[in-house]
Amino acid sequence: MSNRFTQYILAAMVLGIIMGSAIYNFLPDTRGDWASSINLIAVIFLRLIKMIIAPLVFATLVGGIAHMGSGARLGRIFAKTMGWFVSASFVSLLLGLVMVNLLQPGANFPGTLPDKAQSTGLPVSAFSIEKFLTHLIPTSIADAMAQNEILQIVIFAVFFSVAMGALPERSKQILSLIDDLGHIMLKVTSYVMLFAPIAVWAAITATVAKNGLLVLWKLIVFMGGFYLSLFLLWGILVIVGFIVIGPRYSHLLRLIREPLMIAFSTASSEAAYPKTLEGLNKFGASSRISSFVLPLGYSFNLDGTMMYCTFASIFIAQTYHIEMSLSTQLAMLATLMITSKGVAGVPRASLVVIASTLSQFGIPEAGLLMIMGIDTFLDMGRSATNVIGNSLATAVVAKWEGELGPEHAMGPGDVVPGDMVPGEVPAMAGH
Repeated sequence: MSNRFTQYILAAMVLGIIMGSAIYNFLPDTRGDWASSINLIAVIFLRLIKMIIAPLVFATLVGGIAHMGSGARLGRIFAKTMGWFVSASFVSLLLGLVMVNLLQPGANFPGTLPDKAQSTGLPVSAFSIEKFLTHLIPTSIADAMAQNEILQIVIFAVFFSVAMGALPERSKQILSLIDDLGHIMLKVTSYVMLFAPIAVWAAITATVAKNGLLVLWKLIVFMGGFYLSLFLLWGILVIVGFIVIGPRYSHLLRLIREPLMIAFSTASSEAAYPKTLEGLNKFGASSRISSFVLPLGYSFNLDGTMMYCTFASIFIAQTYHIEMSLSTQLAMLATLMITSKGVAGVPRASLVVIASTLSQFGIPEAGLLMIMGIDTFLDMGRSATNVIGNSLATAVVAKWEGELGPEHAMGPGDVVPGDMVPGEVPAMAGH
């Protein structure tokens, strides 16, 4: 079934490129209307994903933490997780910096540069330390769930589950209820994911129908350099995976093929969350680890986005012939390391991070206008890379904690293995 589903997604991507190109070339007067109409299907799918994300994250995370045991263990796992995230972010930012300096995609840029005073319309004031810290804490858990603020849900879930651990006798019934909710949400997820191939077709068709494939040639050097850098980052992540996890890491790569393609075709890491979680638990990562590390990764471990920040920033400086010393570039890397963690929940987060960073180093924010037109095509690669980075981080932390068990075999009627939802509830033992 998994192979067949993968084939459906691949076929949907190819069909989307063909139909999108046909609409763009043969229906020039109405291609915008066609793109909007077809994209509605992808939008509906993404809304379905958003519908299940909050309860899925809450149920799996609360159950997972509640079954972890002592608070000291939670603190140890959190420290290992954040240590990995910071290291991965630094490597991604540094690799982007090295590659953009080697490839020089902005040197002798053939296009017309936007006027330096032109505005991008991006909320460049979206980041500050104060805003970041206050954004961490939800004013209402209902509002955090309504807005799909994953980081805020994580914060509340940690407090909630630690309190449950402190009151074990009173928490038995509600913990069993949360475990059951987790299983139900995973079943709902399986229903939603049936629509993934149709959504993939719609997303690709609409993107190509609106922009055409020729738009890529205008910035082919920039795009080619960025995707080459992404492939190198993928290589690093894969090598590290084999070093830390061993030969069985190749099976994890096979298990995340579907979320990879979903993330790439919809340009949304969030759309791939349920399938990534499922793949990790099939791989044998304890749900106690995966349900904790993966949601955090969506705010703190976006490897593809990290690389894009340094690559795009220096590219814009190159196009405007702005010389940047090594020390200045390293200062920019350090700035991006901080600012990139503070825009959780901000639309078009990577562009906002870049815009706010450019202004601090005297680089025209207007330079972003050159690449905003192809940002969707770039976001496809970023989103897929984020899936690889977060799945590796989860598997590594599970390995370090001794919670990377045997791989689970899936029957035709199964949604997930028994360990998919945190906790050992006797009534669910035969699932």
